[in-house]
This record gives sequence, structure tokens and C-alpha cells, in this order.
Amino acid sequence: MSLRKPTKALPNMTEADIAIVRIAPESSFKNKAYDALKEAILKMDIYSTPEPVMLDERALSERLGVSRTPIREAIAMLEQDGFVKTVPRRGIMVVRRTKSEIVDMIRAWAALESMAARLITTTARKKDITALRDYFKDFGKDRLPEDHVEEYSRANIAFHQALISLSESPVLVDLTNDLLLHVRGYRQLTIGRKDRTATSLPEHLAMIEALEARDTELAEKRARDHTLGLAAYVEAHGQELFT
Repeated sequence: MSLRKPTKALPNMTEADIAIVRIAPESSFKNKAYDALKEAILKMDIYSTPEPVMLDERALSERLGVSRTPIREAIAMLEQDGFVKTVPRRGIMVVRRTKSEIVDMIRAWAALESMAARLITTTARKKDITALRDYFKDFGKDRLPEDHVEEYSRANIAFHQALISLSESPVLVDLTNDLLLHVRGYRQLTIGRKDRTATSLPEHLAMIEALEARDTELAEKRARDHTLGLAAYVEAHGQELFT
């Protein structure tokens, strides 16, 4: 008769054996505050006036329902990312870019959006491409964009964001999000100028036509040229936009 060796009892895993680090509530609040403030800043129209946009730490604390400590930490993160700047004796200022920086950003957007157009022609569904026309369905010869500038401006911004999203490229979405605050602000500033508004709608429709035709090279070119036209306009007229 064979003798079985006694089985060795497995050690019990106590709480002390588990390598878990306690989550600091302040860290969670800091990240949530950062996300909330960044989203709010990205929705701001910081170029609608020449006056700087200032943030108040106490008001932000009250609005978000957290202490001022995570707000300060979130502001420090936003400052590191280039969204805000702490100005001595004045407070927290949302950063605005110079004209040359804006032109550079718009050119970068042109490159990213032209790549989005290329991807759309190869991957997007027909109905999703056609749906881009809905952004401009309320405008035409009988209802000119220049007569409804604010409404057309919203449609214009939504169209360009939809174009990036339709590429289904998370990288393109992330890269353009970093540019959105500034490029959108200048799109809104320029869309009210008649020389820009007159060409805007035909150019948008021409882009959609190329996308619908799955003409990759043409769609890419029209998307790039359209946004480079904005860059050229800002470069030539940037100083006039606030007057």
C-alpha cells in the first residue's frame, strides 16, 4: 500500500499580502477637475473679444463642488498643457495664441483634415458621408450664409468636427482636439467676413461631392485647400479681425 504525502496547506492571503495602494481622493478629484475644466475651456470662444478670458479659482471650486486644492492641481496640469497661464496679481488666464501661431495651427489642421478626408473615402459608409450635407441643408441661394452668420458658423464648426470624427481615427481626433480651441475661434472670427462666407458653402459642398465619389486624391486636396485658405486669410488679415 502506497503512502500519500500529506498535502501542503496553501497559505491564506491576508489583506496585508495584497499589494494594493489606497486611492487618494485628492488625486481622483484633481483628474475630474482637470477633465471638467479642459472641456469647458475647449467650448469657450476666447477670440470673440480682444480682452483676455480670466478664470477665478474660488468660483471654479464652487461650481465644481470640490475644494480649492484639486482645482489648483488641475490648473497646474492645464498650465503645463498650455491651456492656461497664471498671471501674478491678476489670476488665471486662458492662453491665446499669436497670429503666427494660429496660422501654424491652421496649417497643421489642414494636414490632419486632409488625411481624415482620405480615410473617409476608403472606410466610411455612404449614408454617413451623405449625412454631412445635413449641416448645410438650411443654406443656399434662397437663404445665404452671410445673412445668418451665427447659425452658419455653428454649422461650419460642427461640419469640420464631424469630418475628423468620420475618419474613425482616434489619433486624428486627439491631435485636432489640442488645436480645436484656437482653430475654431478663428473660424468663427473669419466666417462673418463676406469674402470668406461667399466661398465657404461651395467649398464645403465640393468636399462632400468628392467624398461621395470616393475620389481620394480630390477629397484630400479639397479638404486641404479649404483650410489652407483660412490660414492664408488669417495671415493676411489677422490684425483686422478684432477691429
